[in-house]
Amino acid sequence: MNRALRWTAWVVTVVVLLAVVFLVYANIVMQGTRSAALQVWRDDRVAVRDAGDSVVMTPTGADDGRGIVFIPGAKVDPYAYLATFRQVVASGTTVVITKPTLNLAFFDTRPLSTFEAHAPGVRTWAVGGHSLGGVRACQLAQDADGLLLLGSYCANDVARSSVQVLSVSGSRDGLSTPEKVAAARDELPSTARMVEIAGANHADFGAYGDQPGDRSATISREDARAQISAAIEKWVRTLG
Repeated sequence: MNRALRWTAWVVTVVVLLAVVFLVYANIVMQGTRSAALQVWRDDRVAVRDAGDSVVMTPTGADDGRGIVFIPGAKVDPYAYLATFRQVVASGTTVVITKPTLNLAFFDTRPLSTFEAHAPGVRTWAVGGHSLGGVRACQLAQDADGLLLLGSYCANDVARSSVQVLSVSGSRDGLSTPEKVAAARDELPSTARMVEIAGANHADFGAYGDQPGDRSATISREDARAQISAAIEKWVRTLG
């Protein structure tokens, strides 16, 4: 009996330690670049508010009635994407950036309606994500009018759906590499718009500094961001 109790106590201790290690790991995030976020906060064309489960960006001017629920990459601060969507929001589109459970998209089982509720005036919704967040967005695409992939690709088949897709990738992406994006192309509808930003890397889709495993970009963050934003703006106008 004593041996059995010791064995049980050892197993429980190991499980608890593993749980603690995982929680520590999950809660160490890649923080958004302060200077990039401040530029958005100071932009009077864009309103930013923390809704608890998400960060909501709304235009202060004309609203086009469209919105994007956007899911961050694994362990990336949601505020790191403010700069990515600054111009998109200024042009009239609402963006709701989620705060995934444990900072990992696959642990978040909340439906899109949870986040859409923060902008009841929006009539047409797209779901999108960066990296792992994009993989999760693909799983939710059946509930949206559009699917936006930034440095990401689908692991499930949405090829037979009517969802309008924009995939923006970087030629220097060391994580969602051009080869991986191309290999997963058949998971998307034939009408999907594929845009590759020459010289952009994985971290260019947010503003959080360099990322382990990524390749070095050969264009500036500002140039990459401008091209990413322009592609999203053009695509959003086709929704609805």
